[in-house]
Amino acid sequence: MNKYVSLDKRSKKAQREYHAKQRPTWGELNPVTRNVPSGKTYNRKKEKQRIGKEFRNGFDAGLSLYL
Repeated sequence: MNKYVSLDKRSKKAQREYHAKQRPTWGELNPVTRNVPSGKTYNRKKEKQRIGKEFRNGFDAGLSLYL
């Protein structure tokens, strides 16, 4: 039979384990707050991707004529 040892006399590791069992979990829910960026704001990264995509499409179209 295990003897009960008060929480004060337990090691830090044992105390942490005890308190972790007492705490509820979030389960499937992620507590991180997320925000959706506004479509009206200027985004440099988005603009660079658009320009690069246009360049690649135009560049690839020119190569296909020679193949």
